[in-house]
Amino acid sequence: MKSYRKELTFCLPSRRGLVNITPYAREAIRESGIREGLMLINAMHITASVFINDDESGLHRDLETWLEGLAPEKPYSRYHHNGFEDNADAHLKRSVMGREVVVAVTDGKPDFGPWEQIFYYEFDGMRNKRVLIKIIGE
Repeated sequence: MKSYRKELTFCLPSRRGLVNITPYAREAIRESGIREGLMLINAMHITASVFINDDESGLHRDLETWLEGLAPEKPYSRYHHNGFEDNADAHLKRSVMGREVVVAVTDGKPDFGPWEQIFYYEFDGMRNKRVLIKIIGE
C-alpha cells in the first residue's frame, strides 16, 4: 500500500468564504499515482471546515445565511469564548459543518456522486490556514 500527503494553504481576504478545492484533490490523486484507495481531506484549523456538496451559488448563500442564523458573529459579547479573540461563532460553525471528508479513489479519480464537489469553508479568515490531503491505496 502506498500513501501520499499534501498540504494546501489558504488565506481568504474576508472573515468567511468558500473555496472549491476539488481541482486540488484531483491533482493530488494524479501526483500520488494511487489508482484505488481512499482520500482524506481535512481542515487543520478549528475555525474552518471541509465538506462535500453542490457547487451552486444559491446554495452557498443559503449555507451562509443558515450558519449565521445558528451562530451569529455578533454581538461578540454573547459568547463565553470571546475575549482575546472574537471567533466563537467560527468554532460553532465548524462544529456544524465538520472537519473532514473521505472520498473513494477509483481508477485514479475521486468517486463522486452527481454534482458532488469538495469545499473548504473559512469561518475566521484573513490569515494562513492549512488543509491536509492524505491518500492511501494502490
